[in-house]
Amino acid sequence: SSGVELCRHPALFMPPPTSGSHPLSLQSIRETLIRQEDTIIFALIERAQYRANDVCYQPGARAFAAIAGPSESFLESMLLETERMHARVRRYTSPDEHAFFPRALPPPSLPLLDFPALLHPCSVNLNPQILEVYLHKVLPAVTQPGDDTQHGSSVVADVAVLQAISKRVHYGLFVAESKFRAKPEEYTALILGNDEEGIMRLLTNTAVEERVLRRVRRKAFTFGQDIEADESVLGLSEAESRCGAAEVPASAPLKLDPEAIVRLYHDFIIPLTKEAEVAYLLQRLGNTRVAFHGPVENGPCHRLPLPHFEPP
Repeated sequence: SSGVELCRHPALFMPPPTSGSHPLSLQSIRETLIRQEDTIIFALIERAQYRANDVCYQPGARAFAAIAGPSESFLESMLLETERMHARVRRYTSPDEHAFFPRALPPPSLPLLDFPALLHPCSVNLNPQILEVYLHKVLPAVTQPGDDTQHGSSVVADVAVLQAISKRVHYGLFVAESKFRAKPEEYTALILGNDEEGIMRLLTNTAVEERVLRRVRRKAFTFGQDIEADESVLGLSEAESRCGAAEVPASAPLKLDPEAIVRLYHDFIIPLTKEAEVAYLLQRLGNTRVAFHGPVENGPCHRLPLPHFEPP
């Protein structure tokens, strides 16, 4: 086979906790989501320094015939090859990592890790939607039209943005599990009734979403400016310099419009995260069978779930 589809069993691995608290605690989840905001904003700022470079997203573009296949774009080729390398070092055996090309990845070359189960097995993967949103909504909002020939740099930055957004959206699985454990009876009734709208209403917290948008706006404004360390350039007094007072003038030019990032969160990241939560919860009470592709006996995808399903 030209590729092996890694078995997906999110219960087997957990991301390292950000503090001494349980990974499914509200504090741990909040810390993780806040850190992911930083990653996404910085990645978008990196991409924004290049032009749109539309040729990078055209399947079969002649400029990249030596790298991409006849039906692939330069971005798709770069993303696939990046994921193939990362799969070998077991990136996609972790539940907070979801590949864009899961059926084309090799098995891990490093020994598999085994962590306490946190999530119920599921098949949630919203990366096709994330890629479509990125190409048709995000890129036009954060880049200037035109071609600056920085094609390689552009798609490297694209990969970083896509992976960061994917990780944030699929962290909704952890959010959903935490919410389910907090209100098991209410969620169970809605799940058994296949009530998607009811689940969405129960998990939605408008006040938290508004706080996220305010925080993202502040970060985007701060990160998007050139910070000067020389107080003489800024006209700060010696006392202001010692106390770290406003080193960024309000009129400083921005590398990227903060409102573009706020709209990205409001229109896409938050809704997609909630979609992932609903999809996970609808599978939360299902069976725990794991499908895998590869050798039936002793292959990595066969060995992975056995300790968690076989009786002791």
